[in-house]
Amino acid sequence: MSSTSTLSDAPLAAAPKDAAAVNRTFVVLSIMTATVMSSLDSTIANVALPHIQGSVSASADQITWVLTSYIVAAAIMTPMTGWLAGRFGRKRVFLISVVGFTFASALCGLAQSLVQIVGFRLFQGVCGAALIPLSQAVLLDAYPRERHGQAMAIWGMGAMLGPIMGPALGGWLTDNYSWRWVFYINLPFGVMAATGIWLFIKDVKDASAPRLDFMGFLALALGIGALQMLMDRGQQKDWFGSREIWVEATLAFLGFYWTVVQTATAKKPFISRALMTDRNFVVATIFGFFIGILLFATMALLPPMLEDLIGYPVVTTGLLMVPRGVGTFISMFIVGRLIGKVETRLILFVGLCLTALALWGMSSMTLIMGPGLVIMSGVLQGLGIGLIFVPLSTLAFATIDVSLRSEAAGVYTLVRNIGSSVGISIMEALLVQNSDVVHADLIRHVRPDNPNLVNIYGAGGGFGDLHSLALMNAQVGQQSAMVAYIDDYKLMMLMALGAMPLLLILQTPKRAPAANEIHAVE
Repeated sequence: MSSTSTLSDAPLAAAPKDAAAVNRTFVVLSIMTATVMSSLDSTIANVALPHIQGSVSASADQITWVLTSYIVAAAIMTPMTGWLAGRFGRKRVFLISVVGFTFASALCGLAQSLVQIVGFRLFQGVCGAALIPLSQAVLLDAYPRERHGQAMAIWGMGAMLGPIMGPALGGWLTDNYSWRWVFYINLPFGVMAATGIWLFIKDVKDASAPRLDFMGFLALALGIGALQMLMDRGQQKDWFGSREIWVEATLAFLGFYWTVVQTATAKKPFISRALMTDRNFVVATIFGFFIGILLFATMALLPPMLEDLIGYPVVTTGLLMVPRGVGTFISMFIVGRLIGKVETRLILFVGLCLTALALWGMSSMTLIMGPGLVIMSGVLQGLGIGLIFVPLSTLAFATIDVSLRSEAAGVYTLVRNIGSSVGISIMEALLVQNSDVVHADLIRHVRPDNPNLVNIYGAGGGFGDLHSLALMNAQVGQQSAMVAYIDDYKLMMLMALGAMPLLLILQTPKRAPAANEIHAVE
């Protein structure tokens, strides 16, 4: 009798677990779709800018607002994620963000003027700001604490897939259809993500709605907005030779100073002081700032180098970025199984070493190289970033209270995005500056008595006709630019090596899952 009862009860006991596992699968699919859609938009529009510029009759200066409007809006709204999720619930905010982002994408594709597309991109940035931090927070809720490494590996694949596949997909859509499909491609992803969120994600909301520290938000928004504008327009405006840049730098300083004072003195600050006292979170967030530089600055430098100097078409350049994604997928597939079995800081160390090795390889690139070095360095950097991204995210949230998870995800994402913006601006500025310096140095050696020129151009060293002079000038310009790119890669290699001491400060927590752990699928 006892045996029969045990057998009949077993399926009933297993049913809830099976249902939870199935539900978790749909939760993950919904989150991944939203993550890919959001991350894809960070790079897919870049290659279409010249086509958009011609379509809306914009100048080279004006068309950059298609990118900066989205970046500024998303940067300002990202810190609001924690408060919005606590006030209205993660599911509701997530669903509204996905629907709004999808609708804004359709409007961007339908835009007929520069004013319209910039306005719609602002709307898209406001809606898209919460997608990455909320997808991270909800996915962490879907898994118990001991499986957070696997959860971050899954999330990282989606977060990395978009920026890596964006240039190739954007180039293909623009060449074969039109630039409008760069935005229309978001529509099916948005519908699928919204449906999954509505059906499968359980709402998580604070018992007592948090109060908004409006002064803290205003200070942070001022600092972020001014810094983003400074970074985006600095190179174009000759940096601190422009009054505009001085104004933006002053506003950024005042905004961030005001944020620090407000966080330290307010009764309930916009950024919780509990986050600032969590050593792992603070160190991992600083670490993430440098990872933003290493990942996105490289991706911003490599395509123009391959297209303008090596001569690859847009689609080929995009395809050469794919091996980086392959390396990332491989490492993220492995790292989810390593966390908990191998010291997390050791995984991060290996990831930094691989990243530094890839950048060292990139510093040996030449104008006559084949695609092999690009592919190999891309795979190595992808492997390294995957080994960094997942363990770092796991450590950042390992000691954070569940109630602060949405806010922590917003701050963590914000700092990483600021790192990518600052890194791109610095590397682009150094590229232009170093290219001019190297060009001036090389041009001193372009003389009729230089034996190298005589060997190439014959008697007179190529100074006898305008065609040879133009050819020499073009070659000097190419060599100067290549040296400047190499200098940038070397600097980023030193950054990867310089970030290693931060590993000594990080701690791998050894504690059981919290008793009040909340799961989105239970």
